[in-house]
Amino acid sequence: MIRSFAFTTQGRLHSQDVEPFLMPTLLSDTSLFLWVDLEGATTEEAQMVLADIFHFHTLSIEDCVAESPSPKVEEYFPKDDDHFSPYLFMVIHAVDYSRKDGMFATTELNFFLGKNFLVTYHATPMRSVQMVEEQCRKGTVHVARAPDRVAHVLLDSLVDNYKPALEELAFEIADLEQSVVQRQTRELMERIIRLKKEVMHLRQIMGPQREVLARFARGEFKLVRAHLVPYYRDVYDALFTIGERAQTYADSLTNVLQIYVNMSSHQTGEVIKLLTLITVVTTPLMLVGTWYGMNFHDIPELKAKYGYEVAAFITLGSTLATFAYFRRKGWM
Repeated sequence: MIRSFAFTTQGRLHSQDVEPFLMPTLLSDTSLFLWVDLEGATTEEAQMVLADIFHFHTLSIEDCVAESPSPKVEEYFPKDDDHFSPYLFMVIHAVDYSRKDGMFATTELNFFLGKNFLVTYHATPMRSVQMVEEQCRKGTVHVARAPDRVAHVLLDSLVDNYKPALEELAFEIADLEQSVVQRQTRELMERIIRLKKEVMHLRQIMGPQREVLARFARGEFKLVRAHLVPYYRDVYDALFTIGERAQTYADSLTNVLQIYVNMSSHQTGEVIKLLTLITVVTTPLMLVGTWYGMNFHDIPELKAKYGYEVAAFITLGSTLATFAYFRRKGWM
């Protein structure tokens, strides 16, 4: 699907869903800028927009179409035989967390940012893109005055959407902390380990993502105007804070795992303690029973007049004495 918008430098919508053959004409108009959004585009659509209309570098097109595991940003400047204008190519990831399966879903968003154009590419619908498109069409907050401004709003919206995912993650960790002291099961252990892996996956995404936004915050790119650099810095600060929260959650899960191990060890120790006490307390009974259970004819006690009573007394007395000793020591 191809969606396109042409805006004036005052942020007003000039035209929408522009025919592809008209896009080069709009790009040549210095009073307009063009935003083309490719959502789940076919190979033919991607080829037409990225290569035939904008003439982007082959490497950036390949990185855009293929799934990229790590966020990044690259500058492209035309050489003698190139037909594209200078642009920034950026790969960024949005995240969503589902408490149902305890997994983070990541969605890749690709930017081609030029002086008078912005091309976005994503395989699936994205809430951030849809929200910014709606703002630009309404023209109420002057978002669509320039491509670098729209790119900032997209990044800001994408980072804001990290927060609901982290809140869901916080609820999940709180539930685990409550469950781990109530019971220790194999399923609970698997939940803790799976969630810890997901948090580590989130941190692996956010690390390079922070580095990408840090370059914008430092004002490294000429295609981002100087007065917008503080706004990009604000997005970086928000992402940095989210990264610190992710680190806190990773530490919390480590503590939950340690509590689980300690509780399991304590439970195992209690079982061993109980079995040991049972064994020790019943030892006199087993000794007496074993001794008089021997099948020898000439055991003197077998002919004693009160042999049965004496053996019973010895068995009961030694068992009670052992029990009383353990109670006095506080072992029972």
